[in-house]
Amino acid sequence: MPKATSPAQTPGLESGVDPAVSADTGVAAHSSAQTNTTDAEAGAPEQPKRTRRGRPGYDRETLINKATEVFVTRGYDGTSMDTVARELGITKSAIYHHVKSKEELLHLAINRGIDALDSAVEAESQRTGLNALERLRAAVHASVVILIEYHHSVTLLLRVRGNSAVEIEALDQRRKIDDKIRALVAEAIDEGGLRSDFTPGLVTRLLFGMVNSITEWYRPSYPVDPETIADAVTSMAFNGLEA
Repeated sequence: MPKATSPAQTPGLESGVDPAVSADTGVAAHSSAQTNTTDAEAGAPEQPKRTRRGRPGYDRETLINKATEVFVTRGYDGTSMDTVARELGITKSAIYHHVKSKEELLHLAINRGIDALDSAVEAESQRTGLNALERLRAAVHASVVILIEYHHSVTLLLRVRGNSAVEIEALDQRRKIDDKIRALVAEAIDEGGLRSDFTPGLVTRLLFGMVNSITEWYRPSYPVDPETIADAVTSMAFNGLEA
């Protein structure tokens, strides 16, 4: 195989603590105090309101990010929703506030990366004023940057094997991206920009074998910025392919 409209901001995930209940008194005690207030107390200055406390939660986007990391670290099949909740330090019901199932969470996790990849490849493929080889180079460069930006999501995408409807859909989306790249490769060969002794399919696999291998060794702490990595991959790949 080788970016997307942000959803409306959603409330933070709850951790099982009722936001209407004070950490010290509770609604029932507060109501009782109001019932027994004397006339003298009624004229007293209003006391400052206490800040209600509860454990921090996650909004939907952060939930997806964190869950994706857990899936990559532990493996999707070996990760239960209980495990995800425990790793995030929230209740399982807090997760279900935003998603219906582990499969939906996988779908959202994978789609963050694949939507970005597809958009980047499509945009570079359709650029005007460039020949096919230049558009192909731009698509490969953009794919490396996206892979690094959505590292966990793309890693998860590359690990699916079609074991569920969600994984089958992801594999189909990967194939569609492959087809776009293959078409660019074929066009570049026809224009004489790439050597013709390799088939478009082989060239596509070799190119994105190199790109996808970045998921195996790249870490956010790596001391080279994404643009430099993308420049290096593109240079190394095309210097050996250009006619």
